[in-house]
Amino acid sequence: MVKSADPSLMKAVSRSTCRAFLEAEIRLPGDIRRAISAARDAETDTIARGELQNILANIDRAEEMKLPICQDTGVPVVYITLPPEIPLDQGLYDAVAEGVRQATAAVPMRPNVVTPLGRENSRDNTGAGMPAVHVRPGPRFTITVLPKGAGAENMSRIAMLLPSQKDRIARFVVETMLIAGGKPCPPVVLGVGIGSTFDGVAALAKEALLEPVDTMSGFERELCDAVNELGIGPMGLGGKTTCLAVKVKTAGCHTASLPVAVNVQCWACRRATVEVVL
Repeated sequence: MVKSADPSLMKAVSRSTCRAFLEAEIRLPGDIRRAISAARDAETDTIARGELQNILANIDRAEEMKLPICQDTGVPVVYITLPPEIPLDQGLYDAVAEGVRQATAAVPMRPNVVTPLGRENSRDNTGAGMPAVHVRPGPRFTITVLPKGAGAENMSRIAMLLPSQKDRIARFVVETMLIAGGKPCPPVVLGVGIGSTFDGVAALAKEALLEPVDTMSGFERELCDAVNELGIGPMGLGGKTTCLAVKVKTAGCHTASLPVAVNVQCWACRRATVEVVL
């Protein structure tokens, strides 16, 4: 067992966290880029096609200049897989927070984290319960980051349906995007959680955004096609592609409930995974 107070461990965690945010903020994952390119090639509306081309040019320029893809660099959401020999204690969380501080200066990331009522800004994207860190066991020690911007996050929703209302899930997903319109900078990726509890279903929806968008199940494809029928289009200006993909995660729930959550993500679906090397 590695000791939690081991300075080399803490340094490795901080370094890996910073490196993951550097990667996520500057380079869009290949599957998202391919989905946007495919949407541009399939688009028949001139304005929509132009908007998708502008997005692709933005992605290229960010990587060339080593600058953030979007001015809203989001709030830090971190997922850790932890092998059994690595201890889970406060030291791990502190090391991740230090990595966020480093990334805020290095990327640079906009200092977005404030207290909810007083709106005091920590200036380094930590404090006030941030970064949000989720830990689960796994064979490899990895850190995955999901910077989450506010424009799309603000349009996310939860519904506590009844078991008899299973047929309303698709309607709720489509309705969420109808309400959102162009506010979350479409084309979007929608993370959908089904099951668990009120708080758990929101976590499922966000975790679904970590899944690759290259493939969709039949159910995910049906939801995606239904959202695209809205015709909101890139940046809300109309077109065939409102949604790049829908990804669904499920979990068991109470026999008397059917929680559903939709976590809306703009086209800049930023995520990156780094393995912690000790």
